[in-house]
Amino acid sequence: MAEKKAFILRINPEVLKEIEQWAADEFRSTNGQVEYLLQQALNARKKGDRKKKES
Repeated sequence: MAEKKAFILRINPEVLKEIEQWAADEFRSTNGQVEYLLQQALNARKKGDRKKKES
């Protein structure tokens, strides 16, 4: 697995509370949930880029 880089994230407390609950519901850490959501967004963006190029 590639080395992970740490960085500071400023986030709205209400959003953080919801992400923490969502992470608990899916048996992930809060950090793991944020990483998962970012990866899903990147994958969706890549799919959207491919569809645009195919059109």
